[in-house]
Amino acid sequence: RNSNRIPAHIPLGHFAESKSRCQLWKTSHRFCLDEGSAGFQCLLRYNCTGVLQHPDGTILKQLQAPPRGPREMNFYTQVFAKDCTDKKLLDLQQHLPKFYGTWRPRESPHELYLKLEDVTRRFLRPCIMDVKIGRRSYDPFASQEKREEQISKYPLMEEIGFLLLGMRVYQIDSNRYITHDQFYGRSLGKDSIKNGLTRFFHNGQELRRHAVSLIISKIQSILRWFESQTQLHFYASSLLLVYEGSPHRVNGSKHKPAEPGTEHQQGEPQSNSNNSHETLSFQSSLTHSHPYCHDVQHERNANGKCGGSVAEKDEEIGMGDKKQFGQEEAVEVKMIDFAHVFPSNNPDESYMYGLRNLLSTLEQILKD
Repeated sequence: RNSNRIPAHIPLGHFAESKSRCQLWKTSHRFCLDEGSAGFQCLLRYNCTGVLQHPDGTILKQLQAPPRGPREMNFYTQVFAKDCTDKKLLDLQQHLPKFYGTWRPRESPHELYLKLEDVTRRFLRPCIMDVKIGRRSYDPFASQEKREEQISKYPLMEEIGFLLLGMRVYQIDSNRYITHDQFYGRSLGKDSIKNGLTRFFHNGQELRRHAVSLIISKIQSILRWFESQTQLHFYASSLLLVYEGSPHRVNGSKHKPAEPGTEHQQGEPQSNSNNSHETLSFQSSLTHSHPYCHDVQHERNANGKCGGSVAEKDEEIGMGDKKQFGQEEAVEVKMIDFAHVFPSNNPDESYMYGLRNLLSTLEQILKD
């Protein structure tokens, strides 16, 4: 029996204070955040199944059950194929995490993982937000029961066009992260969505207006791609928004401040900045258990390589943090979660509606 496997019955909060070697990050319908020596914490969603960080810095996302998993794998494979000549797909590559093929652990060859770029790796204090985009979060083939279930989770999705699934924001004064989960996002209505979104850009001292402006520019670029294509529709897909929370990194300093802690908050948002949410402990805020994860430090394919993809040509896999860090590199916006992408012959009006509403809300934040 592999001693690195984590039993399913141990509460998730137990690992928040352990020094596990498993470093968990973002995956479809889960949001896992590495907290350095504190191990890992699954703060924004309930659990983290089948997500690992490879020693080379890339993310290993376990393939979901059919048809979702194979559909997402086929999407990445098609977009990043070495022989791809479709201009729209080639243009789309810049808006996705780089795909480095597939990976199987030697001890469990039946398990298959997507090997993806960790887009947060180059940030010192990454502030991260997951935003589901589109007027509906179910695909055309969903059952009536599934449709009703998704609509009931956030009835305003049709009108607002996006949903805040979770965020983690670095606070300068306290050297801590404040997090909000999917229930916080679902509590936001038409009159409070702007205030909820503003929280992501406030570091406890000021609103990070420049980060808002740079993120707007990147989302506009994604919108232009959607306006130019008619071959794909995206359902239950998200944008991953990241900006640098450390003033030391943005200002060019090499000094690394002390590792931050984390406060988990949820509840109805307050428009008055003097009112704060009740701060919940990590252990009390999560009640689900973590199924398992295992160390992949020495588990590679026999040849040490992944499945073929155009991203294999990169000389520095997962090493984006070695790049020169300037103002434009202080933010990142990537499309993620592609288990519900379908071919089409008309524009994806639902996704574009969500992007435009998100842009409009961000622009209002800058005006205020």
